[in-house]
Amino acid sequence: MPFLVSLFFGFVPMLIFAAFVYWLDRYEKEPKVLFGAAFLWGVVIAAGGAFIINTVFGIGIYAFTGSEMAAEMGTASIVAPIVEEFLKGLAVAIVFFMFYKEFDSILDGIIYGGVAALGFAATENTLYIFRNGYQEGGWEGLAFLVFVRVILVGWQHPFYTAFTGIGFAVARMNKNIIVKLIAPLIGYSAAVTTHAFHNTFGGLIGGLEGLIAGTFLDWIGWTFMLFFIIWMIVRERNIMKSNLYSEVTSGLISPAQYQKALSPWTVTAAALRGRNASRFYQVCGELAHKKEQAQKLGDEGGNLTIIEKLRAELASLAPYVR
Repeated sequence: MPFLVSLFFGFVPMLIFAAFVYWLDRYEKEPKVLFGAAFLWGVVIAAGGAFIINTVFGIGIYAFTGSEMAAEMGTASIVAPIVEEFLKGLAVAIVFFMFYKEFDSILDGIIYGGVAALGFAATENTLYIFRNGYQEGGWEGLAFLVFVRVILVGWQHPFYTAFTGIGFAVARMNKNIIVKLIAPLIGYSAAVTTHAFHNTFGGLIGGLEGLIAGTFLDWIGWTFMLFFIIWMIVRERNIMKSNLYSEVTSGLISPAQYQKALSPWTVTAAALRGRNASRFYQVCGELAHKKEQAQKLGDEGGNLTIIEKLRAELASLAPYVR
């Protein structure tokens, strides 16, 4: 029973957080299959791999130093941030290299990084809540760990790995080969640095004071990231506004459809109106982003052909959407 409760509080909140992350993608939704695959990558590959590697390095540090404190601090402050951010970031890298055409914006990078990290957090939280919570402190300890892992630091892993996603997204949207090579490394470095700072800062202070101080700094960072995401959503609306207007003047879509496509609530509402409406506004978002890419990157990846296919699909769907 205690493990099932730990499993519930490990996974259900992270699934709710993941649904919120998916909702944030207002104008050009990512494929649900890729979104789910990124979450499962975090659950199994990233979390499982990190557990094994962190454990091996922890044992190695202890064997070399003979100090449990050195093993714990070395693993938490150095090994875990490097290993965990690498394994979580691999999910973003796989989407970047294997599903290049689905990587359309900075927001996409944040979303793929965030959802992979939430999958990782689901497994890690289950372990912490059961092992460090219930086994060490009974039901009271379990409840306390649920509060800490879900409420206080629930967004920590998505925050870190979002930087890796931003790095890959910057590389995706830039023609400069140096930027393409360096941006993912800078993003990964930022993820490792913020992760290492979190793990080290609270530990150095220790106790309840360390938890409070660390949480305060965490929430400041998350607030800045939230404002950055809102800025990215506004930017995507501007991409829609500038790139879809010519489709109105050409008669492909109506002025009313154009205005609805600009609303951040349309994709959610369209899903309730049936498949044609949902797909129509999804294609509007894809078309606007592909036109933006064509302007910046040219015909990279067959952008012009994709644009014409999307226009043809819009033409077939437009009569069914009012």
